[in-house]
Amino acid sequence: MKRGGRKLDAASIARIAEVMHEAVRVWQKTNGQTPSPAWSRAPKWMKESSEASVVWRIANPDAPASAQHDQWLQQKKADGWKFGKAKDAVKKTHPMMIPYAQLPEFEKRKDALVNAVIDALR
Repeated sequence: MKRGGRKLDAASIARIAEVMHEAVRVWQKTNGQTPSPAWSRAPKWMKESSEASVVWRIANPDAPASAQHDQWLQQKKADGWKFGKAKDAVKKTHPMMIPYAQLPEFEKRKDALVNAVIDALR
């Protein structure tokens, strides 16, 4: 992955993912959701998902927020997740495993936030 003409290494991707993850935690709390665990306590799968989102965004800098959601949705499906009324890492269910057009507005804004944070740090 290149950033400003230099290669973006795994450590840089992880740092961007951490900032993005923490921004999403604040967004979740602000919108009355249970926040994800802090990056330092986040499970490996969650960190890997955040890092995959960073890599995807850097490779697709002009993609709309809807495409970021589509990337996340495809990644979750590939990892065995499915729609469920509650987010449950054991059952691999998530209520936002729906098309972008059906997302609540605050979730659409969260996808835009993810893009903005990654864009600012890449």
